[in-house]
Amino acid sequence: MTTTETTYTIGSLSCVPGERAHGLIPVGVSSYGVDLGIPLLVVNGTEPGPVLCVDAGVHGDEYDGQEAVRRVVAETDPASLRGTLVGIPCMNTPAFEAAARTSGLDHANLNRIFPGDANGSYSLRLAATFVDQVVPAIDALVDLHTGGTFGEITPLTIVQGGYEELATEIGLAARHRVIWKGGKWGGTVRHPTLAAGKPAITIEAGGGTYREETVELHVDSVRNIMRQLNMIDGEAALRDSYTEVSGTFARAAAGGFFLGHAEPGEGCRAGDLLGRVVDHYGHTVEEVRAPEDGIVLWQRRIRTVRPGDEVVIFGQVHGELRP
Repeated sequence: MTTTETTYTIGSLSCVPGERAHGLIPVGVSSYGVDLGIPLLVVNGTEPGPVLCVDAGVHGDEYDGQEAVRRVVAETDPASLRGTLVGIPCMNTPAFEAAARTSGLDHANLNRIFPGDANGSYSLRLAATFVDQVVPAIDALVDLHTGGTFGEITPLTIVQGGYEELATEIGLAARHRVIWKGGKWGGTVRHPTLAAGKPAITIEAGGGTYREETVELHVDSVRNIMRQLNMIDGEAALRDSYTEVSGTFARAAAGGFFLGHAEPGEGCRAGDLLGRVVDHYGHTVEEVRAPEDGIVLWQRRIRTVRPGDEVVIFGQVHGELRP
């Protein structure tokens, strides 16, 4: 859907060319009478161009992307914008309210349940509303994430397996060295967007806490993607090469206190010690080692570990990708 010099409409929100608008796509009402839904920020340009949606806050404890959405929207001048920028600063407001990865209403992980269910619990209804009202109104999607409060992730871009031809172009424009090809888990916000024939990627960076440098990383990626889509002036900058990886989640078999021995983004050799689980007396009850040569993508920052908890995401390197 390429916008022209007409009013842009998404949900019940409308925005005339050269102006800004904000509002809520309603999903439900809380038990204390507050409207719940998807908050939108819209900048409608004065010239024709694509509609790019940038979302964050699918997980409520991932803060850097939420501020990045607000910042990139605020800094976009509608007078020089070609097309329309749609920002969703906090997709999952109940999870944000709970300061948690999952919703405080139904404890669902929104990043695993798309396309949702209009007759289900709140999170399922939220996902279904996004698919019904947002996906048809956009041309491309950039989904911003961090490692959350539980961990930290090296800056990377996820290009969904099976949709490389559709999504790789904007994935490279995010300019992170690591391209995670695949993402075997389903139900992310990427999936229904890609299924509708529209490019969609997830950008990951930072975590463990809020950092200005992570906010700026996200802003820079979105800006470069906007250049790639010819929405703003300037030529998109690309890297000379990118490292393609797939991810393996290492989970603790024993509970205890987690000690990391490698940092996100760090290379490792097969057998290298990546982390340990110790008991309260300091005895090592489990070691986590690299299964092969590769890259540490994510490491746990919350030290409490229960059996089955994720402690490391290991990246198997598949080669170099050159634009």
